[in-house]
Amino acid sequence: MNGDHSGQTVLVTGGTGYLAGWVIAGLLQRDYRVRTTVRDLDKAAQVRAAVSEQAGAGAARAVEFAAVDLLRDDGWDEAVAGTDYVLHTASPMPFGSGVDLITTAREGTRRVLGAAARAGVRRAVLTSSGVTADPGDPDTPATEAAWTVPSGTPLRAYPDSKILAERDAWGLAAATGLELTAVLPTFMQGPMLGTSRPGTVDIIRRLLTGKIPAIPNIGWNVVDVRDIAELHILAMTSPAAAGQRYLGAGNFVWYRDIAAILREQLPEDAAKVPTRAMPDILVTLLARWNPQMAMLRPELGRVRLVDSGKARTQLGWHPRPTEQTIIDTATALITESRQGLAA
Repeated sequence: MNGDHSGQTVLVTGGTGYLAGWVIAGLLQRDYRVRTTVRDLDKAAQVRAAVSEQAGAGAARAVEFAAVDLLRDDGWDEAVAGTDYVLHTASPMPFGSGVDLITTAREGTRRVLGAAARAGVRRAVLTSSGVTADPGDPDTPATEAAWTVPSGTPLRAYPDSKILAERDAWGLAAATGLELTAVLPTFMQGPMLGTSRPGTVDIIRRLLTGKIPAIPNIGWNVVDVRDIAELHILAMTSPAAAGQRYLGAGNFVWYRDIAAILREQLPEDAAKVPTRAMPDILVTLLARWNPQMAMLRPELGRVRLVDSGKARTQLGWHPRPTEQTIIDTATALITESRQGLAA
């Protein structure tokens, strides 16, 4: 896996993030020099411990850190100075973040990519989202040619933040000459590095712990976080990727199918996984006061079609089977729980 990249430096934003940890580990395994951003330098030890699980302690010790904030101008030019590539993976997440999702995503993108343009980096890669490529027709597969129209509604603030931030990114690239590529992941699952606690894996955690009494009629295009990290690195270096968008999607899977996979493959640990279906009307009622249910309500019974053939053919990207991702996620959560009980 190692390559002759020891003289090249990559800045990865949001070093404590779920995706960023896997990106950093993948870069270190290929002998890139890595610098990453955190809001607090006290997080450096946490990041090093996380990536050392995959890249080794020696490589992790070499990671550089820059303390910056997506909502402040200070420090971004210094963070980018001397780097060859910038991978902008940092983005605010919904529920409990306590921040203005749209403002933070848009201003952060402007600051990071603006600094990258001023520094003359070879290429910047933006972590966007599959929600930015919705064709608007449930029978038409999403492709990179589609551009989602923002909803402008508070309940869709997170999707809107990704849509608007990517639009801003392409506008900035056109105005400055920055070479840009965007990666559009769908619903990421997969094992966590270190103490990262991504909200997305909560769908499997809640099944395993019996936190939901019944399973709503919803599903996702599940993709492995490790495969999306790989897609970022491919997008960073491939000549074909300049100025392109790439959907990183796995197979569509219903929540009830995830539950069935857990019960079949991990029967002892999945004893609390529910078998009952949650009526759509109950989701609709709960959506009146539960923000998470309100976000789920439009997805009831909807199968999202996503075509990630462009990444496969142009970049040689090969995501792992969805069932493997689900089991690996569950296994990581089970291991974490057991270690917590042992402590």
